[in-house]
Amino acid sequence: MKLLSQLLNGLNAGSIYALIAIGYTMVYGIAKMINFAHGDIIMVGAYIVWLAIAVLGLPVPLGLLIGVAACALLGILIEKIAYKPLRKAPPLAVLITAIGVSYFLQSASLLIFSSEKQTFPVTLALPSITLGELVIPGQTLLILIVTAVCMAALTFFINRTKAGSAMLAVSEDKDAAQLMGVNVNKTISMTFAIGSALAAVAGILFSSSYVYVYPTMGSLVGIKAFVAAVLGGIGSVPGAMLGGILLGLVESLSKTYISNQMSNAIVFGILIIVLLVKPSGLLGKSRPEKV
Repeated sequence: MKLLSQLLNGLNAGSIYALIAIGYTMVYGIAKMINFAHGDIIMVGAYIVWLAIAVLGLPVPLGLLIGVAACALLGILIEKIAYKPLRKAPPLAVLITAIGVSYFLQSASLLIFSSEKQTFPVTLALPSITLGELVIPGQTLLILIVTAVCMAALTFFINRTKAGSAMLAVSEDKDAAQLMGVNVNKTISMTFAIGSALAAVAGILFSSSYVYVYPTMGSLVGIKAFVAAVLGGIGSVPGAMLGGILLGLVESLSKTYISNQMSNAIVFGILIIVLLVKPSGLLGKSRPEKV
């Protein structure tokens, strides 16, 4: 029974990692860059919801909607200001810019909100379900449902809509897609918006689970989500989903059966092993470069 409980905890954390990892992998698949500021959007989304509900007193559904919409707009703004001018720049310049944007978001949050933890005003939970001796917490159940709905909606959008087809075309070849009439700039902006909106959803679920919101909350969670994206195959949306779930399970089981202090080391050790054994990830495709 203890094992089943830990598996549920792993699915809980893994679902949040998966939502964030999708943003990493979508941006990389289409723009061919790693947006290291993506993890901090989790924190921004949680703070906006906190401001809307706890400070301005808006209804909870409206506050949640504002948080997701604001992060989608923030993703577009970051892409337009920080990344669009660097599309033909060396990868190192893009990487340094992404790290700079991440530190900017953290520093701005520290100046505005201070380093103190703020109590998150939303408690999202369903009634618990009891199956014999196993009790499935309502919080875990809700996170799994929200994650499944988001992933199903995203899969449908990518595979069944014209905009999704444009995203797939741009991920294969930007120049060829542009020649076929695809608006590459609009498609990349849409990708940042979707990824950032999913990050906001993950931030709300994370803050609701842990009750608090604070400026550095997105750093470690974002890095672990990046590990999940690499594990599943950076650039593959199904891979990001699989990598997030697997990483959550590994983290939960290692905390219980190995060492709570060693769990982070195990997570990042997995990243090193994957990069050494299968750099393309579990579901990623190895693409040889033509010279």
